[in-house]
Amino acid sequence: MGRLLVRSTAVFLLALGVLPIALWIPGGLADPGYSRRWDEWAIGIAICIGVGTVAAISWRGRLSELGARLAHRGQSIGAVLRRFPVRADISVAAFCGMTYLVVARVVFAGKPLLIDELVQVLQARMYAAGHLFVPTDSAPEFFSMLHMVDLGERFYSQFPAGWPAMLALGSLLNAEWVVGPLCGAIAVFVFARILRAVYGDESPLTVLGGAAVFGLGSFAVFQFSSHMSHGPVVMWILLGSLSLTRVLSEKGIVAQHRVAWALAAGLAAGCAFAVRPLDAVAFAVPAAFWLLWRARSDRGLRAPVAGAAIGLAIPVALVMWVNVRTTGSPTSFGYEVLWGSSHGLGFHAAPWGDAHTPQRGLELLSLYVTRLNGYLFEAPFPSLLPAIVALAIAVPLTAIERYLLVATGVHSLLYFAYWHDGFYLGPRFVTPWIPILVLLCIRLARHIANRETRRVVRTASAGALGAAVILTYAIGVPVRISQYRSGLTSMRTDYGAEAAAAGATNALVFVRESWGAQLIARLWALGVSRSATAALYRNIDACSLEHGIADAERRGERGGVVETRLRPLMRDSTSLRASTVSPDTTERMLPGSVYDSICSARVSEDRDGYALFPPFLLDRTSGNVYARDFHERDSKLINRFPERRVFVVRRDGVDGTAPLRWIPIERSRAPSASRP
Repeated sequence: MGRLLVRSTAVFLLALGVLPIALWIPGGLADPGYSRRWDEWAIGIAICIGVGTVAAISWRGRLSELGARLAHRGQSIGAVLRRFPVRADISVAAFCGMTYLVVARVVFAGKPLLIDELVQVLQARMYAAGHLFVPTDSAPEFFSMLHMVDLGERFYSQFPAGWPAMLALGSLLNAEWVVGPLCGAIAVFVFARILRAVYGDESPLTVLGGAAVFGLGSFAVFQFSSHMSHGPVVMWILLGSLSLTRVLSEKGIVAQHRVAWALAAGLAAGCAFAVRPLDAVAFAVPAAFWLLWRARSDRGLRAPVAGAAIGLAIPVALVMWVNVRTTGSPTSFGYEVLWGSSHGLGFHAAPWGDAHTPQRGLELLSLYVTRLNGYLFEAPFPSLLPAIVALAIAVPLTAIERYLLVATGVHSLLYFAYWHDGFYLGPRFVTPWIPILVLLCIRLARHIANRETRRVVRTASAGALGAAVILTYAIGVPVRISQYRSGLTSMRTDYGAEAAAAGATNALVFVRESWGAQLIARLWALGVSRSATAALYRNIDACSLEHGIADAERRGERGGVVETRLRPLMRDSTSLRASTVSPDTTERMLPGSVYDSICSARVSEDRDGYALFPPFLLDRTSGNVYARDFHERDSKLINRFPERRVFVVRRDGVDGTAPLRWIPIERSRAPSASRP
C-alpha cells in the first residue's frame, strides 16, 4: 500500500507538472508562461549536466583533494551542531526570519499589496481596537469594498478570524508586516524539529540543510514575507504534525506528556482551522484517522485522543463565537454572507459567473502543479523533479512523511473541488505542499550521498547541484524579486505622508476611482449581491449599465428587482470587448457603440486619472476620513462633517506611480465642484 501511494503520487506530479493539460483543454484556463519556462529549463538543465559531467571527469587531483577537505570540514561542523541541536535549529530559524523581514520591507514595502491582505489588516485593526466589527455606514456606497461585508448593520472582513487575530498583535505595535516573518521563523524551527524526529540528532547536517532548503526556498520566502495567510497556516500545520509525532512516538514518553502533546496537536489544528479552514481539514482528517487507528490497539492513547479533541475544540469554538457575532451563524463565514452558497466546494456556478466543473477542477490542479514547478525554488530545472525522482525510486518514507503525503493528497482533492484560481506570489493555494516536497528532496539527496552510491554519481550530482544553486540565486530569484518590487505600485504609496505633504489632514477626502469601480459600488449600494454584481458588470456595456443603475436609483428599487431589470442588458454579452475608450479595461464596451454626454464625461474623468480607494484606509497618521467620490452626491457626507475641510484626490494619470493630486473643494460649491 505504501509503495502504491508513493508511485501514484509520482505519476500525479509528473503528469500535471509536465503535461500542459490546461492548455490542451479549449476555452478554459491557460498558463501563458508554460513554454517560456521549458525554454529556460532546457538551458538550465544543459548547464547543470555540463557542470556535473565536468566535475565527475575532473574528480581526480585537486578536485578530489577539495572534496576530501570539504567532507572533513563538514564532519567538524556536524560534530559542533550535534552538541547544540536546539541552538542550531534556533539559528537557522532566526536567519530565515531575518531574511523574511528584509524581503517584507525591501520587496513588499511592509504593506499589504493584495486586496485579500488589505482587508485582513483592516480587520486586525478592528480587533486591536477591541471590536469584532464596526457599524455599517448609513451611506455604504462611500465606504464599501471588495471582501468586506457591509450587508446589514455590521461591517467586517469576509475572511476567517484567525489570521486577522494574529495580525492584530502587530497592529498594536503598528507593525503588521512583522507577523508573517515571525510565523515563518517558527515554521522553520518546527520543520527542523520534524527533521530530527525523522533522522535523529545524529544527522545534524541533514537537519540544518533541510531546514535551510525549506526556509529559503523562494516560494516559502515570499509567502512568509507577505501579509497572506498561507504561510501562517503552514506554521500551524507543522506544529500539529510535530505534536502528533510526539504523541505517537514509540519511545518511552510518560502518559502526561503524551496528553500534553495531544492537546498541543489539537490546538494547532484548531488554530489552522481559524486561519484557513479548508487547509486545516485536509491535514486534520488524516491525523485524526491515524490517531484513532493507533488508539484501537493502544489503550495508552485514549487519553491523548480526548486531549486532542479538547485542544481542537477551543479555537474552533472561538471561531464559531466570532461567526455568531458577525454572520449570525456559528458555521457561516463572511464570504458565504457576501457570495452565497456558490462560494463553497462543489461543481456549480462560481460566484463570479463561471461554472466550476470537474474539467475546470483538473485545469486548476494542472495550473497549480505546473506553476509550482517554477515558483517552488526558482531553480534552473523543474522544481518538482527531485521530489518526483525520490517517489519514483520508492525511497522508504517514515510514518510522518506518509502522513504528510496523504494529507497533501486530500488537500489536492479539496482544491480540485474549489472554483477559484488562487495565484499570488505563485500558486498560493498549494503552499501547504512545501513541507512534504522538501522532505522528498532531502530523501533523494541522502540517497545519492549514501556511501553505496558510486562516487562518480555523487560527484556529478554535487556539481550539478552547485551549478543549480548559483543559477537560482544569481538569476532566478533576482528576476522574481525585481518582478515583485515593481508590481502593485499604487498599493505601496504612503498615503498618510502624501496627505500631510499636501496639507490634507483631519479632512474629508473623496477618492476618485475609475468609472467601473463606481458602477460596482453603486450596484452594491442598491442591494445587488456580490456575485450578481460581478456577472452584470462583466456582461453589460458600461454606458448601458450606467443608465440602468441611474434608472433604478431614481425609482428607489433594490436587490432582486434591480437584478431583474438589468439582466436583459446582458443580451449582447458575447459581443462585448474591453473598453477601447477608457484606460480601465475592466469596463465592457459594445463595439461600434456611441456614448452620450454622461458616459463620455465619465470616460474623460478616467483619462484624467484615478486612484484606488482601499489602500487609503491604511492611513493611520493624517486623521482624514476617506470616502469614495460620487460627484454631486458627495454632499451627503459633506453635510455630515461640517468641521472638516474637503478634498478630492486622484492620480494625474492612470499609472500607479503617477503623482497624487489633492484638490481642495469649497463647501459652498461642493455638489458641482467635486468634479475637477
